[in-house]
Amino acid sequence: MEFKISKDLIKELEQLIQQKDDQQLEVLLNDLHHADIAEILDELDFDEATYIFKVLDSEKTAEILLELEDDLRENILGRLSPKEIAEELDELETNDAADIIAELSKSKKEEVISELQDVEHAKDIVDLLRYKEDTAGGIMHKELVKVYENWNVLTCIKEMRIQAENISRVHSIYVVDEQDKLLGRLSLKDLLTTSAKTPISEVYIRKLNSVMVDTEDIEVARIMQKYDLEAIPVTDELGRLVGRITIDDIVDVIKDEAEKDYQLAAGITQDVEANDSVRELIKARLPWLLIGMVIEIIASYVLKSNEMTMKTYFTLMIFVPLLSATAGNVGVQASAIVVQGLANGTLKQFSRNYFSKELTVALISGTIISLLLLAYHSVMYQQYLVGFAISISIIVVILFAATLGTLVPFFLHKNKIDPAIATGPFVTTTNDVFGIILYFMIAKLILGV
Repeated sequence: MEFKISKDLIKELEQLIQQKDDQQLEVLLNDLHHADIAEILDELDFDEATYIFKVLDSEKTAEILLELEDDLRENILGRLSPKEIAEELDELETNDAADIIAELSKSKKEEVISELQDVEHAKDIVDLLRYKEDTAGGIMHKELVKVYENWNVLTCIKEMRIQAENISRVHSIYVVDEQDKLLGRLSLKDLLTTSAKTPISEVYIRKLNSVMVDTEDIEVARIMQKYDLEAIPVTDELGRLVGRITIDDIVDVIKDEAEKDYQLAAGITQDVEANDSVRELIKARLPWLLIGMVIEIIASYVLKSNEMTMKTYFTLMIFVPLLSATAGNVGVQASAIVVQGLANGTLKQFSRNYFSKELTVALISGTIISLLLLAYHSVMYQQYLVGFAISISIIVVILFAATLGTLVPFFLHKNKIDPAIATGPFVTTTNDVFGIILYFMIAKLILGV
């Protein structure tokens, strides 16, 4: 059953903090999952959260630290000494520890690293810090189980027991040569059913998916999803095994990428959260609003230049909002499917067949909408030629919107720009201007204005 925070629990915790009853605080919180405690701390003010954090054991608070909201974690880290932070990091796996250290100032970062008790752990953390955070090297764990091809099964089992002590979960056993170059993986079943004296070189599986340290994290996610992997090994430029990436790391990558794409689609230019400051939210949202304003001003000039036509055929103006909304929806729908295809690998580059299919869908949809519109206009206004002009214009504008929505994501993807930006204001505002231009151009041509 999922844990739910009650007002009574928060009140009780606040009372215990006031009384400085550390023992009762531990009793109350020790049986809770670290994610639940992190949720509780987010409900308290900074001083109360920091107090509880210092009361609990490092083995527990290290995991809590990873679950906290960014601003609370930053505040707590700011109130801990380098030695206290090092005690927390000694309890964490290398990639989690490296993520936390990366948030510290340069001077404090060096102090914390110098306070780490486990020299190998410190060395692994420093090694991870040199990789970009959005690469395989930036999200990998250094903790793994590896065996050498020249060992026999008995030696392998003994060494695995030693290595597994520092790993929370063993997904795979990797086989390397004397230079640590990745050769393959070892099946646990083969290990248990093979004679103790059998060389590992005779039983390991040579076919193995792996990624290099500079592979983009989203590409790692795609590979793991495609081959249904729980973990994947990471190699350096020389093919040496340097780490592994597990499925829980990839879930975080997919989640972050989805949030980023959703925000881009909504016209938010940088990663923001609900609890960010007003200034940060304005910086993220305002650029596209300003761009949209400029484009809509251009659209207003287009309308102004067709003022006489609208006075003569007033229903042309009535259907401009419908035109903008329909074209915007068609463009967003088309671009959303392309962006999704590029993200999951079903579309890798521009395809004539796919483009033709999208135009066919737009043509059929546009024809149905235009016929309904023609019937409505004829019944309501009895201006049959004007209704025909509006209907033909709508078809052309819908085809244009589908073309723009399909081609723009491919263009952005080819030029290394996140295509998710095409599913938001970029397509809708561009459609507004060119859609209105096309609308009046075709209408005037048919009406002979």
